[in-house]
Amino acid sequence: MAFITKEKLFSWSWFRAYLFIVLGTFIMGIAYVYFISPYKFAPGGVYGIAIVLHHLFGFPIGLSGILMDIPLTILGFWILGPRFGAKTIVGMLLLSGWISGLEYFHGYAPFVANQPLLSALYGGVLIGIGLGLVFKSKATSGGSDIIAMIISKHINLPLGQLIIYVDSAIVLISWIAFKDPLIPLVSWIIIFITGKVVDVVIEGMNYDKTLFIISDKYEEIRDKIINDLKRGGTFVHGKGMYDGRKKTIIYTVVNRRELMILQGFIHKIDPNAFLTVLNANEVLGDGFKSLKEKIEGE
Repeated sequence: MAFITKEKLFSWSWFRAYLFIVLGTFIMGIAYVYFISPYKFAPGGVYGIAIVLHHLFGFPIGLSGILMDIPLTILGFWILGPRFGAKTIVGMLLLSGWISGLEYFHGYAPFVANQPLLSALYGGVLIGIGLGLVFKSKATSGGSDIIAMIISKHINLPLGQLIIYVDSAIVLISWIAFKDPLIPLVSWIIIFITGKVVDVVIEGMNYDKTLFIISDKYEEIRDKIINDLKRGGTFVHGKGMYDGRKKTIIYTVVNRRELMILQGFIHKIDPNAFLTVLNANEVLGDGFKSLKEKIEGE
């Protein structure tokens, strides 16, 4: 997982990447100081640990976070090699700086008083937006990601799974530290919300559906897709596992409205048709956003 990228200095892509880092880390800073820390939530990462240390010993969150991030990054360079570029370093410094500045000017009072669950929702959404912007700049958040990368070098487990384990361990530390079962529960909710919002920021809101259709009326369904819905598709030739008969499978992508039209049409002409409907997280190509637009837009 290398995040080192080289945009041309002072080019639009360079400015855009660093703008995302500045804006993303600022939004994350607001989330931690205004919504997460006041209620002692610790949603993983080094700033989850920093929040625990702050409430136990009074250490500043921003300073504690960067003091953990720096040795972790150095350890990552030593064990994993140069996987973390200048943008990741800038992002780590900025996040610590924003949090420290907000701590100084705002203090530690909750933005929404006496509303821990509402604060958790706000915090999870804001961290997701900020982290998504950082990821869109091709940087990484460091912290628990680096710990998981180091562990994955010695343990045969997927990196994403290890990140969840590391963050969950930090959540459990908050439970032990504060002896309040509500804190780890809400912290896991924040982690879940953050992950969902990151996906939306990176991939966008997509309502397209992928369809696999098996029907003897495939020619009529093809005409409906092409002539009425103005969509394309592909015939895939297969063979039934049970009876060995040759099958023609239609593969196509439609939006939710077109799905309802197509399902009604198929039910009318072939009630015994077999359909598989999948959520398409992202569709690139003719009739949708092009791959060129996707790459150049990032």
